[in-house]
Amino acid sequence: MKIIELEPGDPRLISDLLPVLQELRPHLTEETFREVYGEGYGQGLRFSAAYTDEGRCVGAAGWRTVVNTSTLRSLYVDDLVTAATERSTGVGRELLAHLQERAREAGCHHFVLDSATHRTDAHRFYLRERMAIAAFHFMKPLD
Repeated sequence: MKIIELEPGDPRLISDLLPVLQELRPHLTEETFREVYGEGYGQGLRFSAAYTDEGRCVGAAGWRTVVNTSTLRSLYVDDLVTAATERSTGVGRELLAHLQERAREAGCHHFVLDSATHRTDAHRFYLRERMAIAAFHFMKPLD
Protein backbone atom coordinates (compact mmCIF):
# COMPACT_ATOMS: atom_id res chain seq x y z
CA MET A 1 0.00 0.00 0.00
CA LYS A 2 1.15 3.50 -0.83
CA ILE A 3 -0.23 6.63 0.83
CA ILE A 4 0.29 10.00 -0.81
CA GLU A 5 -0.86 13.56 -0.27
CA LEU A 6 -2.77 15.12 -3.16
CA GLU A 7 -2.40 18.85 -3.76
CA PRO A 8 -5.18 21.05 -5.16
CA GLY A 9 -5.40 20.68 -8.91
CA ASP A 10 -4.12 17.09 -8.91
CA PRO A 11 -6.53 15.23 -11.24
CA ARG A 12 -6.42 12.18 -8.93
CA LEU A 13 -8.44 14.17 -6.38
CA ILE A 14 -11.48 13.83 -8.64
CA SER A 15 -10.76 10.57 -10.45
CA ASP A 16 -9.47 8.54 -7.49
CA LEU A 17 -10.07 10.13 -4.09
CA LEU A 18 -13.53 11.71 -4.51
CA PRO A 19 -15.39 8.44 -5.29
CA VAL A 20 -14.02 6.92 -2.07
CA LEU A 21 -14.69 10.09 -0.07
CA GLN A 22 -18.30 10.15 -1.34
CA GLU A 23 -18.91 6.85 0.47
CA LEU A 24 -18.59 8.90 3.69
CA ARG A 25 -19.74 12.27 2.32
CA PRO A 26 -22.38 11.49 -0.35
CA HIS A 27 -23.44 15.16 -0.49
CA LEU A 28 -20.12 16.13 -2.10
CA THR A 29 -20.17 16.82 -5.80
CA GLU A 30 -17.09 17.46 -7.90
CA GLU A 31 -17.88 21.17 -7.78
CA THR A 32 -18.42 21.38 -4.01
CA PHE A 33 -15.31 19.28 -3.36
CA ARG A 34 -13.19 21.61 -5.50
CA GLU A 35 -14.65 24.63 -3.66
CA VAL A 36 -14.06 23.14 -0.20
CA TYR A 37 -10.49 22.10 -0.97
CA GLY A 38 -9.78 25.41 -2.71
CA GLU A 39 -10.79 27.37 0.38
CA GLY A 40 -9.76 24.79 2.97
CA TYR A 41 -6.23 24.36 1.63
CA GLY A 42 -5.34 27.88 2.80
CA GLN A 43 -6.64 26.89 6.24
CA GLY A 44 -4.43 23.79 6.35
CA LEU A 45 -6.77 21.18 4.85
CA ARG A 46 -4.91 18.32 3.18
CA PHE A 47 -6.00 15.05 1.60
CA SER A 48 -4.18 11.74 1.68
CA ALA A 49 -5.06 8.81 -0.56
CA ALA A 50 -4.26 5.14 0.02
CA TYR A 51 -3.49 3.11 -3.09
CA THR A 52 -3.15 -0.62 -3.58
CA ASP A 53 -0.05 -2.01 -5.28
CA GLU A 54 -2.22 -2.23 -8.41
CA GLY A 55 -2.87 1.53 -8.30
CA ARG A 56 -6.48 1.59 -7.05
CA CYS A 57 -7.46 4.24 -4.51
CA VAL A 58 -9.00 2.39 -1.57
CA GLY A 59 -8.82 4.94 1.23
CA ALA A 60 -9.07 8.68 1.76
CA ALA A 61 -8.34 11.04 4.62
CA GLY A 62 -8.92 14.77 4.97
CA TRP A 63 -6.93 16.34 7.78
CA ARG A 64 -5.27 19.47 9.13
CA THR A 65 -2.96 20.62 11.88
CA VAL A 66 -4.86 22.68 14.47
CA VAL A 67 -3.56 24.91 17.24
CA ASN A 68 -6.00 25.72 20.03
CA THR A 69 -6.23 26.02 23.80
CA SER A 70 -7.65 22.54 24.45
CA THR A 71 -5.12 20.35 22.64
CA LEU A 72 -2.39 22.93 21.96
CA ARG A 73 -1.22 21.43 18.65
CA SER A 74 -3.09 18.48 17.18
CA LEU A 75 -3.69 16.75 13.91
CA TYR A 76 -7.45 16.80 13.33
CA VAL A 77 -8.97 14.31 10.91
CA ASP A 78 -11.97 15.72 9.03
CA ASP A 79 -12.58 12.58 6.98
CA LEU A 80 -11.35 9.00 7.18
CA VAL A 81 -12.87 6.38 4.91
CA THR A 82 -11.96 3.03 3.42
CA ALA A 83 -13.73 1.91 0.26
CA ALA A 84 -16.56 -0.46 1.24
CA THR A 85 -15.03 -3.29 -0.81
CA GLU A 86 -11.74 -2.97 1.10
CA ARG A 87 -12.92 -2.68 4.73
CA SER A 88 -11.23 -4.96 7.27
CA THR A 89 -8.16 -5.36 5.05
CA GLY A 90 -5.86 -2.97 6.94
CA VAL A 91 -6.41 0.17 4.87
CA GLY A 92 -7.85 2.15 7.78
CA ARG A 93 -5.05 1.05 10.08
CA GLU A 94 -2.45 2.12 7.50
CA LEU A 95 -4.11 5.52 7.04
CA LEU A 96 -4.26 6.06 10.81
CA ALA A 97 -0.60 5.10 11.21
CA HIS A 98 0.39 7.42 8.37
CA LEU A 99 -1.56 10.34 9.83
CA GLN A 100 -0.22 9.75 13.32
CA GLU A 101 3.31 9.83 11.94
CA ARG A 102 2.50 13.11 10.18
CA ALA A 103 1.22 14.42 13.54
CA ARG A 104 4.45 13.49 15.27
CA GLU A 105 6.50 15.14 12.51
CA ALA A 106 4.43 18.33 12.96
CA GLY A 107 5.05 18.37 16.71
CA CYS A 108 1.45 17.59 17.61
CA HIS A 109 0.44 16.63 21.15
CA HIS A 110 -2.80 14.90 20.14
CA PHE A 111 -4.44 13.05 17.28
CA VAL A 112 -8.15 13.96 17.07
CA LEU A 113 -11.15 12.95 15.00
CA ASP A 114 -14.91 13.07 15.28
CA SER A 115 -17.15 10.21 14.26
CA ALA A 116 -20.91 10.49 13.80
CA THR A 117 -22.92 8.74 16.50
CA HIS A 118 -24.49 6.24 14.06
CA ARG A 119 -21.11 4.94 12.80
CA THR A 120 -20.79 2.13 15.33
CA ASP A 121 -18.50 -0.01 13.14
CA ALA A 122 -16.09 2.92 12.89
CA HIS A 123 -16.26 3.40 16.66
CA ARG A 124 -15.28 -0.23 17.24
CA PHE A 125 -12.35 0.26 14.88
CA TYR A 126 -11.15 3.44 16.63
CA LEU A 127 -11.41 1.81 20.05
CA ARG A 128 -9.45 -1.21 18.76
CA GLU A 129 -6.80 1.26 17.59
CA ARG A 130 -6.50 2.50 21.20
CA MET A 131 -8.32 5.78 20.66
CA ALA A 132 -10.46 7.09 23.51
CA ILE A 133 -13.82 8.83 23.44
CA ALA A 134 -12.73 12.16 24.94
CA ALA A 135 -15.58 14.60 24.27
CA PHE A 136 -19.02 15.22 22.85
CA HIS A 137 -19.23 17.28 19.67
CA PHE A 138 -22.27 19.57 19.60
CA MET A 139 -23.66 21.11 16.44
CA LYS A 140 -26.54 23.37 15.48
CA PRO A 141 -27.54 24.15 11.90
CA LEU A 142 -27.75 27.89 11.24
CA ASP A 143 -30.60 29.43 9.28
